[in-house]
Amino acid sequence: MNDVSIEQCLSKAGGSIYKLTILVSKRAQELAEGAKPLVDTDDKEKPISTALREIAQGVLKAEDYANSE
Repeated sequence: MNDVSIEQCLSKAGGSIYKLTILVSKRAQELAEGAKPLVDTDDKEKPISTALREIAQGVLKAEDYANSE
């Protein structure tokens, strides 16, 4: 799979590294608990990498997790 840079994801999280961190951690936890990935992935990819790729490809947005607990 292609590597994803933080810069690619940062703009999709409103330019805030803090928002990006929260978004990635929440989505990675969902994936680790069995959620279906929104992008093509292989079995060896870690949930955090998948979450970052979902953000970089624009299928996961910060607004999706606004006000979620």
